[in-house]
Amino acid sequence: MLQALSGLLLALFVGILSSTIVSNALPRILADLGGTQAQYTWVVTASLLAMTASTPIWGKLADLFSKKLLVQLAITVFITGSVLCGISTSTPELIGFRVVQGLGMGGLTALAQVVMAAIIPPRERGRYSGYLGAIMAVATVGGPLIGGVIVDSPLGWRWCFFVAVPLAAIALVVLQKTLTVPTIKREVHIDYLGALLIAAGVSFLLLWTSLGGQNFDWVSWTSLAWGGGGVVALALAVFVESRVKEPIIPLYLFRQRTVVLTIVASLFVGVAMFGSTVFLSQYFQLARGATATAAGLMTLPMIGGLLVASTTTGQLISRFGRWKRYLVMGCALLTIGLAAEAAFMSATIPYWQLAIYMLIVGLGVGMTQQNLVLAVQNTVAMRDMGSASSTVAFFRSLGGAAGVAGLGAVLSGSVTTKISDGLAAAGIPASATSSSGGSIPNLATLPAPVRGVIETAYGESTAHVFLFAAPLALIALIAVMALREVPLRNTIDIEPEHGPASDPELTGAGTSTGAPLDGGRHEAVSSGLHGTVRRDGERVGGAQLTVVDSGGRQVDRTVTDDRGDYRLPLVPAGTFMLICRSGDLPVASRTEVPADGMRRDIDLGVPERSAAPTEAVRP
Repeated sequence: MLQALSGLLLALFVGILSSTIVSNALPRILADLGGTQAQYTWVVTASLLAMTASTPIWGKLADLFSKKLLVQLAITVFITGSVLCGISTSTPELIGFRVVQGLGMGGLTALAQVVMAAIIPPRERGRYSGYLGAIMAVATVGGPLIGGVIVDSPLGWRWCFFVAVPLAAIALVVLQKTLTVPTIKREVHIDYLGALLIAAGVSFLLLWTSLGGQNFDWVSWTSLAWGGGGVVALALAVFVESRVKEPIIPLYLFRQRTVVLTIVASLFVGVAMFGSTVFLSQYFQLARGATATAAGLMTLPMIGGLLVASTTTGQLISRFGRWKRYLVMGCALLTIGLAAEAAFMSATIPYWQLAIYMLIVGLGVGMTQQNLVLAVQNTVAMRDMGSASSTVAFFRSLGGAAGVAGLGAVLSGSVTTKISDGLAAAGIPASATSSSGGSIPNLATLPAPVRGVIETAYGESTAHVFLFAAPLALIALIAVMALREVPLRNTIDIEPEHGPASDPELTGAGTSTGAPLDGGRHEAVSSGLHGTVRRDGERVGGAQLTVVDSGGRQVDRTVTDDRGDYRLPLVPAGTFMLICRSGDLPVASRTEVPADGMRRDIDLGVPERSAAPTEAVRP
């Protein structure tokens, strides 16, 4: 399986590398191109904005077209954007080309999860999600180090973009040879208007968040136009999505508690994760005077924690089939780490102390980042896997983009104020540093007193960023604590013709399974076996159901969704043993399934062990 995923993982590695390799180079790039602190934020935000707006579109396309072809297209777009970034001659050009690069990154981010869901059952997916997290960790580790070395070498910062091109080309070739993904052929309807409205709404809100308070007052007609325009566009998107045949984001997904809570958690984890950690490299270079290479090395504790947590939790989830405890623990660690950095970070904090806080944040991110997507994938049908996976990634990226924009504005305003106050207190004229105008300072060219003022300003201002990020991580913790855990199933779950999406009672349930687990050949029926599991009149989510034929072979199995509903679409006509288990209470009965299927409700409070087949209840 790893061989089949090798090209995909390499492509994702290159995508993550492209963003992290720039992080340590940005101060040098902006100084070379004459960029400002606001433009520093936009170089990061532009790619995140494009990635965020395009993620649900890539995900929906994956439900309609060849997933492999779409991955190849995403890599091609990414390569084009990387080359254009490398030849940029001004900061506005670089920001524009980062948008192209972000479109490719959006495809890789969304499609990596979708492809894994198409070929790996959720129970095994935890292990591979751990590998995915490890790949991301290695890319995050290698990126700043490689970027720092390149920037400090004669190659110059442009090779931070060029270096991704040959790696992406290799990924394209490997993917062509190794990856095989099943494509479900069905009628294609693309919601172009919905896609346009979603992209416009998200873009308007992110621009409003980024520019507000600097380019215009928060309370102004301009602010109302940006913010109101985004809200109106998203409201129209909801209206359109509720009426088209193939919505970009199926609204019935939001009827599931797991999906809604996971989206909330992903949104705020994205804000806390992207919005705070993206400024660490700038902190190390401008508050502690580190070189680009040294700044990359200084972030190793956080990346090491991410690597250990993602691989370890992935293995544990696959082994035991439980995931909620790791999400709760991860969000708790993320909140604690960010709160500690907010309380103690400064330009003079001992590095060993800061390293502990970064390690805690890394552990928290590693436990949550991939497992939030896994929790959703376990509750939806393959028909909606692309949309569901990309929706979670979309809100995580949305949170990240909003975090970078909003927290970047906080950092920029705080730095400007503190530098002005510091220079005035020291009796130094503002003309002594170009940073007074908002540009990124070059510490090596500044006098020692001015340099001290700037380092103090960036140290204290970065702490303010974490002060805003920590409460958002706490919201994510509350959301994951409210999740109801559904054990991971062992099947791929290929959606049948008449699945949950078309059944009013089971809409959005998505608990149907794929092929029979015993490998035998059974003729699937249109209705199969479905129903609701209750205990004392209450619906039971997460109950495990197994169907065994007369020869003792396992035919199919699934788990009930949050509402206690289940669907077993591949059970053929005949007499079977239906075994339901919730906790330590099993219920077993012989069930005769007619040719057109049947409904079978189960009451865990009344165990049945009748020898004769029960009477079929027609759906």
